[in-house]
Amino acid sequence: MNRLTPIAAALVAVFAAPVAVHAQQTSAPASSTAPSSSLKEVVVEGKRDDFNTATTALTKLPADLHDVPQSVVVVNKALLQSQGATSLSDALRNVAGITLGGAEGGQIGNNINLNGFSARTDIYLDGFRDRGQYFRDTFAMEEIEVLMGPSSMLFGRGSTGGIINQVTKKANLKQSTEVSASVTTNGLVRTTADYNHPLSETSAVRVSVMAQDGAATTRNQSNVQDFGLAASYVTGIGTATEITLSTLIQHNHDQPDYGLPALNGRPVGVDRDTAYGLNTDRTDQDVVSLNAGIKHKITPDVTLRNQTQFNYVRTNAVETAPQGIGTVGAGGYTALTGGVSALPLSSLFVQAQSHDRTIRDYSIFNQTELSGKGTFLGFKHDALVGLEVGHDGYDVQNYYRNGSCNGVALTGAATPTSGFADCIPLVNPTYSAAGTGVTSSIGNHQGGSSNTIATYVGDTLELTPQVKLVGGLRYDKFVAQISNSINSSNMPAVAKNTALAYANQSVNFLSVRAGAIWQPTAAQSYYVSYGTSFNPSLEQLTGTVGQTNLDPEKNKSYELGGKWDWAENLSLNAAVFQIDKQNARSLISTGVYALSGDVRVKGARAGATGRINKQWQV
Repeated sequence: MNRLTPIAAALVAVFAAPVAVHAQQTSAPASSTAPSSSLKEVVVEGKRDDFNTATTALTKLPADLHDVPQSVVVVNKALLQSQGATSLSDALRNVAGITLGGAEGGQIGNNINLNGFSARTDIYLDGFRDRGQYFRDTFAMEEIEVLMGPSSMLFGRGSTGGIINQVTKKANLKQSTEVSASVTTNGLVRTTADYNHPLSETSAVRVSVMAQDGAATTRNQSNVQDFGLAASYVTGIGTATEITLSTLIQHNHDQPDYGLPALNGRPVGVDRDTAYGLNTDRTDQDVVSLNAGIKHKITPDVTLRNQTQFNYVRTNAVETAPQGIGTVGAGGYTALTGGVSALPLSSLFVQAQSHDRTIRDYSIFNQTELSGKGTFLGFKHDALVGLEVGHDGYDVQNYYRNGSCNGVALTGAATPTSGFADCIPLVNPTYSAAGTGVTSSIGNHQGGSSNTIATYVGDTLELTPQVKLVGGLRYDKFVAQISNSINSSNMPAVAKNTALAYANQSVNFLSVRAGAIWQPTAAQSYYVSYGTSFNPSLEQLTGTVGQTNLDPEKNKSYELGGKWDWAENLSLNAAVFQIDKQNARSLISTGVYALSGDVRVKGARAGATGRINKQWQV
C-alpha cells in the first residue's frame, strides 16, 4: 500500500470524507447596483471503499447474492488493497474452506483445495475455465469470487468443492489513475499502475501494469522477476449494445522451491531458509488471455450475450527437488531405510531429482446466453438459457538429468526416467550447477485434448415477494483423448510404467441445481439447496492404465444456510453442508484403478464482511 505524506493524507481526508461545503457569506458594501445574492449550498460527497460486496459478476447467477441459494464469498478490490494481497493465494486466505498446497502433487502454479476437494481445474477467469499451470497475480483483478459446492449445472465438469472466479478490471467512464510501490523485508520490490480513461460518453480504455523483482520469501533461492500487462476497451457503455475487448499478459521468471525433505517422520531439522535447488533452476511462464464480448439489450428486461475467450500458458521448467535422504560411500548413494536415521545431520546427503519439462496449456471457449425477467402464468421469473462450446489442449515434454554420486550412477534399470541428478549435503548445501557427469535425455511426450459442448437453462421463480424457487439443468458432452510416447507398452516391466500409449473417452452428463429461498425482510435470506457435478477420469487430460473405462465420479451437495445484512453495511452468513462423492476412483494395485466407494464431507461455515462501525471493517 502507498504511504502518504502528512500533507497528502490531509488532502485525501478532506476530499474523501462526506462533507458539506458552505460558501462564505459576507456583507456587500452599499451600492446603487442590484444587491448581491448568496450562493447555493454545495454538497461534496466521497464514496467509501467497503469490503462488503452484495453482488456477483457471474452472469449465470442473479446479481444480488441474497438470491443465490449457495455460499458465495467475494474478495473485492478494497480488501485486496488493504491487505496488500498480490497473488490469488493471498486473496483466498480470506475464504473459509480453502487450503493452499505447494507443488508436491506435480502441478506448477496454484494448487488449491476447496471444501476438501482439489480445485486445480476449477479456477475461472471472467467466467471461463482458466486451467493453466501458473502463479496468478491480482494486479489485473477487480475481485475474486468463490462459489461453494458442486456447480456443474453452471460450469460443467469438475467443481466438486466449488469454483473460483477471477474478475478482471474493465474500462469505465470514471477518469482514474492509481500507482503503488512496495518493498518487503525480504527485498522484493513491486510496483503497479492502473489507468482508466474515458474516450467519449460511451467508451473508455483501461490499462494495468505490474512489475516485481527480488526475494519472494525468507528462504534461500526464492528470487522472482515478474511482469504483467492488462488492457480493456469498452464501447457502448450505457447504450443498448456494449462491446468489450480485453487482454491479460503475464511473464514469470521464478526460482522454484520444493521445500525440505523428511527425516524420522518430520521435516529435517535444518535452518528454515535452507533450500536444496541449484542456481540454474528456473520456472519461466508466459500467459496470454484474449477476451471479446458483446452484450445487447433486446428490451430493458431481456439481454443477449456472446463472449469468446482464448487462454494460452507456456511453462519452461528446469527444477531440482530433494527426493530423499541417505548416506554416501564407496558404493555411491544409499537411501535410508524408512527415512529413519540416528546419524548426525552433517553426515547425510539429499538425493536431488530433476523435474524438467515444457508445458503448453491452451483453451478457446464461446458462450452465448439469453437472460430475461418477466411474468409468466402469474409468477415473476428471472430466467437464463445458454450454449457453451470449447476446446482444451495440453502438451508436456519431459526431460531428465541423470547424474552420479561419488562416481556411481544414480539411475538404474528400474529407474530409467528417474532424473536423479546429484547428491547434495543435507547441512549447508552449496547452491551451484549440477555436478560433473550429468547427462540430459528426452523423456515422455504427453499430449491431451478435449472438446466440450453444453446447453443449460436456469430460472428463479418468485412465488411471493418472500419466497423464491431456483432450478436449473445442464447437459454436457465431454470428449477427450490422451497419448504418451513413453508408456506401459514400450517400457520394461521392471520400470513399472503405467502411462497409457493412447486413450479416449466420451462422457454425457446431466447436472441439476435446485433451491428454495425465504426472505422475510429485505435484510434476511434463508435457503436450502441441492446441486450435482461430475468428474471424468480424463478431466485433467492425463491418465494411467485402468482409468479410462471408469464412469465419471458423481457428486451431490446439500446446503442449508442464511444471509443477513446488519447495521453499517455489514453482511453475515452461515451454512451447514454435505458433499457426497460417488464412484470415487482409488488405486487398488499397481496400475489398476476401480470405483471403490464413496466419499462424504460434512461441514459448517460462517462469515462476516463489511463495517462493524464507521471505523472498523472486517
